[in-house]
Amino acid sequence: MAVAAESTVVSRMSAPPSFDVTDFPVPHGREEEWRFTPLERLRGLHDGTAVPNGDGLKVDVRAPEGVTVETVGRDDARIGRAGTPVDRIAAQAYSAFEKASVVTVPKDTVLTEPIRIAVHGRGGTAFAHQVIELGAFAEAVVVIDHTGDAVLAANVDYVLGDGAKLTVVSVQDWDDKAVHVAQHNTLIGRDASYKSVVLTFGGDVVRLHPRVAYAGPGGEAELFGLYFTDAGQHQEHRLLVTHNAPHCKSNVVYKGALQGENAHAVWIGDVLIEASAEGTDTYEMNRNLVLTDGARVDSVPNLEIETGEIIGAGHASATGRFDDEQLFYLMARGIPEHEARRLVVRGFFAELIQQIGVPDIEERLLARIEDELEASVA
Repeated sequence: MAVAAESTVVSRMSAPPSFDVTDFPVPHGREEEWRFTPLERLRGLHDGTAVPNGDGLKVDVRAPEGVTVETVGRDDARIGRAGTPVDRIAAQAYSAFEKASVVTVPKDTVLTEPIRIAVHGRGGTAFAHQVIELGAFAEAVVVIDHTGDAVLAANVDYVLGDGAKLTVVSVQDWDDKAVHVAQHNTLIGRDASYKSVVLTFGGDVVRLHPRVAYAGPGGEAELFGLYFTDAGQHQEHRLLVTHNAPHCKSNVVYKGALQGENAHAVWIGDVLIEASAEGTDTYEMNRNLVLTDGARVDSVPNLEIETGEIIGAGHASATGRFDDEQLFYLMARGIPEHEARRLVVRGFFAELIQQIGVPDIEERLLARIEDELEASVA
């Protein structure tokens, strides 16, 4: 593998990271980070014409005993610690939100029940900021569930103290007309472990930008994603894992299925190993299953290495239709083609469903997959 003299991961952005929206030019679709995104369907989030209106969002946080839930102002020192906006919409969201929600799990606290954050759109345009912080050696599972109809731009910060363990399950189950653009910033402390499971089904346009960096050596990150893209939907997941500390690990696995005319899925997987990140072990993979004609996938893995002292680094991407051999095998054993196709799709997603670890979310996801399959293979 070639060693990069400088980070072209950074150079692919049209402007340096900033909290100030005026530091970013209005995108026109020719920029590398916007070339796959249908700007005309973002309802003004990208050019400053979107303003908060309507009832906005209803956010309900249910947390076990011992967890602190606060609503704070823009001047709270915890806001923005995990990362800086890297595009105009993220900066717009940061500049426009009025109050942020901060959820804190104290050090040494091990939760046995998930923290549940329900975000329900009421038909308006909203800008939001969420902070989830774990103290040293704390352990928690957080479920963030997006439903309803909204035009939402948001930043979400995850801050893990040394030795902490955080699992986040983010569900995008919006109504058909919703637009959701968000940057997720994660800062992983020394010897801490972070697992993200992103589940995307609903919405007209969903564009998520998870970003991970390390605050010390020994950190681990697992990023899993599952998306099912229907006719006319645009679902875009753009990931960046920056290995900026030694002896850290990352593993990225995203899988998607697509069906229907103009269904469009985009997956961009960037991994940067900086010169200081000796002993890094990283891998990223994207797999897509196209169920019908008319669907389109853009999958771009990128790996950049600035040091030769690593344990391992790799990436893979593949897009295809049903495996005819699998179908033949099942049908040869008396399984009708209709059911055989369903089994292939469920098997395709099985390893990711097992990563969720929240039974009611797993059941709901399986039901959604069944609903989607009724339309695609019936």
